Amino acid sequence: MKKSLLYIFTLSLILSISACGKFYKLEKSTNWEELYDAANSYYEKGEYNKAIILYDRVLPVIRGSERAELADFNYAYSHFRTKRYIEAAGYFNTFYQTYNRSPMAEEAMFMNAYSLYLDAPDFNLDQKSSRDAVNAIQIFINKFPESDSYERAMGMIDDLQRRFEEKAYQESMMYHRLTEGLFPGEFYKACIINFQNFAKNYPDSKHNEELSFRLVEVAYNYAERSVFDKKEDRLKDSARFAEQFKRKYPQSKYLGQVETYAIKTTKEYDNFIVMKKDYEERLAKLKAEQDANKAISPEGEEVRTIPITENNN
Repeated sequence: MKKSLLYIFTLSLILSISACGKFYKLEKSTNWEELYDAANSYYEKGEYNKAIILYDRVLPVIRGSERAELADFNYAYSHFRTKRYIEAAGYFNTFYQTYNRSPMAEEAMFMNAYSLYLDAPDFNLDQKSSRDAVNAIQIFINKFPESDSYERAMGMIDDLQRRFEEKAYQESMMYHRLTEGLFPGEFYKACIINFQNFAKNYPDSKHNEELSFRLVEVAYNYAERSVFDKKEDRLKDSARFAEQFKRKYPQSKYLGQVETYAIKTTKEYDNFIVMKKDYEERLAKLKAEQDANKAISPEGEEVRTIPITENNN
């Protein structure tokens, strides 16, 4: 038994060394026919790294010939099979641009898009690659609407759109978390804009109900902490968002909390109107007193008046 295992190991080692020696000789060869056949052979056997090395040698020589088309196609696929997706996408795109009348052109364009799709990151990372993939898929769909790969391409777009949606949701929630910090003012504003944009961009999202509730919550807190001259408009916005939520989600689990915010907003608004009226009355009285003082002052005597300014706190 031990002798048999030793024999098998020794034979494998000899074959491996022999194979390495053969490939080393091919790398040094200047016989382009031999290199071309060997590159195709390694490709067919699934030894893609070796195929890439030999195609790198032979492609500059056969460029423009009939053999270049198959070699370029295999070269792109060799990169794809070794998971070098960005390189593969570039080579498939170059193939399509060079051989757009080839029977393999449709597949090359699809593989360009598919390679970019596979390289696209998860939603929590930068989505530039994902946007490039969507553009490539859209070009393929527009170019080959009858393709057998059409449904597959549409599925890829749907998956990428879900990643964009999840990315946007996470960004929205990040702004929401920042409103709990020491300086929430600007983040309240960012939240309101972000939540509204999310609803416009993803009208069918499962996150819309939650973000609509967060919009009511943030709008109330923003209004409550607002300076005097901006408080009224922001309280109106808070009330409007609450009414919109109640109409759109009458059975929502957040409905009780939204009702509470709506009641608090109404109370806050009524108190503000009373305070605003009192402020305007005091302001008018002060102005009248100043006008009266001007009217009765002796001729030539300067009357010092108190400037009237609005309260911005």
